[in-house]
Amino acid sequence: MSDCAIKGPIETVPWKSFLDRIRIDLNARYSTFVLRNPTDKGGGLMVNSGEAVSTEMTEAYNETYFTLDPFLNLPANTVVTAEEIVGSQAWRSSAFFREYLEPLGIGNILGADLYTDEGIHCRFRVSLGAGQPDFSAADRALCRLMLPHLRRSVSLHSRLDALESERRLYVGTMDRLLIGTVILDENGNILRMNRIAEDILSERDGLRLSGSTLAAEAGQEHKELKRLINEILGRSASTSVSVVEALSITRPSGRGKLGILIRNVPLTEWSEGKRYPAAALFIRDPERRGQASYERIVRQLFDLTPAETALALLLANGLSLDEAAEQLNIRRNTARAHLRTIFSKTGVTRQTELVRTILNSVISLI
Repeated sequence: MSDCAIKGPIETVPWKSFLDRIRIDLNARYSTFVLRNPTDKGGGLMVNSGEAVSTEMTEAYNETYFTLDPFLNLPANTVVTAEEIVGSQAWRSSAFFREYLEPLGIGNILGADLYTDEGIHCRFRVSLGAGQPDFSAADRALCRLMLPHLRRSVSLHSRLDALESERRLYVGTMDRLLIGTVILDENGNILRMNRIAEDILSERDGLRLSGSTLAAEAGQEHKELKRLINEILGRSASTSVSVVEALSITRPSGRGKLGILIRNVPLTEWSEGKRYPAAALFIRDPERRGQASYERIVRQLFDLTPAETALALLLANGLSLDEAAEQLNIRRNTARAHLRTIFSKTGVTRQTELVRTILNSVISLI
């Protein structure tokens, strides 16, 4: 049972196996873990084991009945029943019991409120069906035994969730920067990659998948790629220092070369197990263009007009002033006038400085 509680944070539905197990062992109708309490500002988040509760009933609790629930704010990390806290008569005559629990066929509830050192407050509940014998001393003892394991697993879940949020942020940033990312294990096999890397490899234009590894189309470049990967992997296991190598990959289509940067992922002092991240490849396609419009951000950053913004973005994309004027269907003198105003607003005096200022601004993170 404790194993189920400890493994809860890494399950697809957190703590589902634990809730299933304790519901069966206690012969209960439902077992529930409330990870986020509902408030006036939004619904709660709960995991439930037992007969399916309709969406309507769940919404009714989140929107209305949580304010009527008398079995809330229990003594910290203590197992009690609703009748012990509220009193048998008061419990069964409460609007919460009569209007919400009775239609679900629930009689008594046993539970505990868990508080962690990180400030997390969640609720563990086990519900008996109407007419079932009350919770036994053994039932209560089992739940008390589980509380320390649940508290530790909730803390672990909070840390894992924070790490996952950060990971998604960084992955999203790499996607927006149009950089392909490939993570390799200690044997050079691909563990995972982002969407940009998948797109680049699917084109099979200079770089492709070969089973679970990377391969370059050109023979000499393939040998160099393999040599650098093996060198990086060899250092990954022996040093905590970041090691970086780079090379370019020719594309048969004639498009610009792919730029590849390879770096090790140093092991920590406590790294164990197989198929751990050992190396990361970052792939840059110089001809790949983002689809998102930067216009609004550029206008806000530099206080430009729509016409000035359009010209600045074309220049940042590599067009000359004449080419930009032609694409915007304006006269060269008009473009020059816009450019002078752009210089004034951005604090630069040359077109190359303007391009550098735009490309180095926060729009690269959009």
